[in-house]
This record gives sequence, C-alpha cells and structure tokens, in this order.
Amino acid sequence: MKRIALLALLALALPLSAFAGTVDFSNSGGTLAGSSSGLTLTNSTIIQATGLGTGAPGNDGTLNFSTGSYVGTVGNVSTFNGGGSFVIVGNGNNGVPNGTIFSGSFSTPVTLTGQVAVNGSIVYFVQGQISGTWFTGQGAFGITNETWVGSFTTGDGGFMGSATLGSGETIITTVPEPSTLGLLGTGLVGLAGVVRRKLKA
Repeated sequence: MKRIALLALLALALPLSAFAGTVDFSNSGGTLAGSSSGLTLTNSTIIQATGLGTGAPGNDGTLNFSTGSYVGTVGNVSTFNGGGSFVIVGNGNNGVPNGTIFSGSFSTPVTLTGQVAVNGSIVYFVQGQISGTWFTGQGAFGITNETWVGSFTTGDGGFMGSATLGSGETIITTVPEPSTLGLLGTGLVGLAGVVRRKLKA
C-alpha cells in the first residue's frame, strides 16, 4: 500500500518538474514614467536570459510594460491597478528567439515601494505578478521586480515623474499544455498498472 501511495505522489509531482520551464530575465535601463494613468517602462534592455538560449550576458532584446491606473499611496507604497501590458521581445542574440518571447499583462495590482538607502538616496521597487503567452504558444506566469534610484512625487493628480531604470528581474514559468498533461497522465496510469501487477506477483 505504501508503494502505491508513493507512486501516486510521484505522479502528482512529475507534471510540475518535468514540463514547467523557468526563465530569469535580467534587464537594465529604459525610461520609467508615472502618471494618474499608471506606470510605463519603455525600452529596457534584456542583458541576460538565464534558462533560454545560451544564457550568456549581452543585449538580448527589450522589455516594456504598462500598468493600470494609479490607485493611491499609503506610507511609502503606491499602488496601481493590474491589467496594462507586459511584453518581452528577443533579438536573436545568444540563442534567444527573434521576436515576441512573452506577451501578457499584470494579473494583480502593482506596487511601487520607496526605501531610503544607506547613502541617503531613495531606492524604488516596482513589483507585480504577470500572466500571458510564451513564444511557443504555452501559457506562462511570473513576477517582475524593477529597481532604480531616483525621485518621484505623488500628489492628488496621481503618481508623477520619470526616471532611468537601474536594473530589473522578471522570472517567468511556462505552463504545460493540456494535451501534454493528458499524455503524461495516460502513461502514468499504464505505469501504475504494471507496478500493481508486479506487486501482486
């Protein structure tokens, strides 16, 4: 009985480990601007795509996003609605695909948090969860964390200002296609039958 239970647990874990792929995009530069309409980041350079192509550092493409509208600020945290767009485009360098790699939007509200650094400057972090489509047609989801040192102001009209992004990281995980999971499930059922017969013998 214990062997069958262990086999069942293995069957549940296999789809995630065998078919989910994760890529860590590092980006730098680009202009981040804010208004009552939301935040936008334009022309940030992908400087490394770990888990895609060769993974070597270099200019691998661009990252652009926009959020939903400005919601408000509490303390040092400004919030923006989800939605908008989030697009990563590759340029063919270092084995990265040439064209749109990921296209989606923010699936949760986006936060902008300001923290005072040791040297007295203010470091801002933009964080949000994203979901969309991978270049292979698979669904994908992830989280982005963009960081820069600068100064923005917040007033009744919304979040105002623009700055050059320092660095960013976006981690995206692809979702297995239903047909692939179906084939895997069929194979596991067959495997379970073989194991059961051997246990009876």
